[in-house]
Amino acid sequence: QVQLVESGGGLVQAGGSLRLSCAASGRTFSSYAMGWFRQAAGKERERVAGISGSGDSTYYAESVKGRFTISRDNAKNTVYLQMNSLKPEDTAVYRCAASLRGGPRPQRYDYWGQGTQVTVSS
Repeated sequence: QVQLVESGGGLVQAGGSLRLSCAASGRTFSSYAMGWFRQAAGKERERVAGISGSGDSTYYAESVKGRFTISRDNAKNTVYLQMNSLKPEDTAVYRCAASLRGGPRPQRYDYWGQGTQVTVSS
């Protein structure tokens, strides 16, 4: 199985930045599309960003487009989420996930990290 561990969450003021990391185990990391999901209080889980196994293609939810950047370093088995211009509505638990198929549906993702809290103060 693949183990995923997120880090980099915390408390930040509105307009600030955070960089999340997701470290993966295993030798087949490049076979997996990776996604960042978040779930805020009272809201459904949503995929905010995705990246193909090779890193050739990316996806962003409309709510974060232009502010967040997803990237991966397959040599380090790590995927990143750079979050700029943070807003209070970005407050959520952020989880990375791995999928052999990709896409926006959580059901397609086989492995999940434990989650890291991001809190943006107004």
